[in-house]
Amino acid sequence: MSTRLYKALFFTLGIGTLVYMMSVMGFREIGLSITKTGIWFVPVVGSWLVIYVLNALAFSAIIQEPQLPESRLPFWQVLRITIAGYAINYITPFVALGGEPYRIMELKPALGVRKASSSVILYSLMHMFSHIVFWLVSIVLIVAFLPITNLMLWGCGVLLLVGLGLGYWFIRVYQHGFTVRTVRLLEKLPVVGRKARTLAQEKGETLQEIDHQIRVLYADRKPRFYASLLLEFIGRVVGCLEIYFIARALNLDMSVVESLIVSSGSSLFANLIFFFPMQLGTREGGLALALRWIGFPAGSGVFMGVIMRIREFVWILIGLALLKTARPKPVPQPTELVADE
Repeated sequence: MSTRLYKALFFTLGIGTLVYMMSVMGFREIGLSITKTGIWFVPVVGSWLVIYVLNALAFSAIIQEPQLPESRLPFWQVLRITIAGYAINYITPFVALGGEPYRIMELKPALGVRKASSSVILYSLMHMFSHIVFWLVSIVLIVAFLPITNLMLWGCGVLLLVGLGLGYWFIRVYQHGFTVRTVRLLEKLPVVGRKARTLAQEKGETLQEIDHQIRVLYADRKPRFYASLLLEFIGRVVGCLEIYFIARALNLDMSVVESLIVSSGSSLFANLIFFFPMQLGTREGGLALALRWIGFPAGSGVFMGVIMRIREFVWILIGLALLKTARPKPVPQPTELVADE
């Protein structure tokens, strides 16, 4: 599928999905919720500009390599691709990965298919890895700042072990690669096995090059690896301010640390049920549980979820608008970078 057709498809799908979601919520309800939030709605939406800038900086840290001058893309281009990619992910059911093919298609003219693919995969892995680190830090904060029962302590212990296990898996991926092993695993499955074998035969060299790029980031580009991880982690911390701002609008006496705990707890619940577009219903449930856990009214979680969904509507509109902007002209590339296009 060409980039132009892909963008047109997702622009149409995005507008249709957005209108449907807004009509289900009710345009009157949206207006009343924004009015109730008042001036606090501005920092709620604005905080995500900060988050996307941090995401784009983390993405740029992965993309740029000193020996590849063409990898020094303009920051605005990376930011545009980042925001538009997340807008597509918001409207994509089943694991919300529709934005990744779009990012590869957008980067391919400047970087070549191998570098574009490895950069997008590396960033997606980093985005998920930072989430694991965020959860681990949140568990420590829960034990340190909240009164917890023995049952809750055991639960935190289990989550800590699971988080450490996932963290270890991510490190192994960075050390040994990801794509070749994944394709080999898919080859053993009954439905997709044939296509996976075809992919391995036709694109085996490309898959190995992508894995090489993954290993190089961790082994030889550690400053950029940790810079990207830190930027993503800071972005997740900034994301907690959204809950803090909404709590202020509701006159809840919530601290920043408590907002961080609510954010991590609700995101953990939502990610356990990851196949709903825009996490429909799961976020509100996670927010209600997290708020009740730290002593706030569970009903406030529903309102928080509504405001967060309206904020998503705003950024989906922005992302879809960026999806329609003109692409920069391709940069002439060395033969080895574009050989597989």
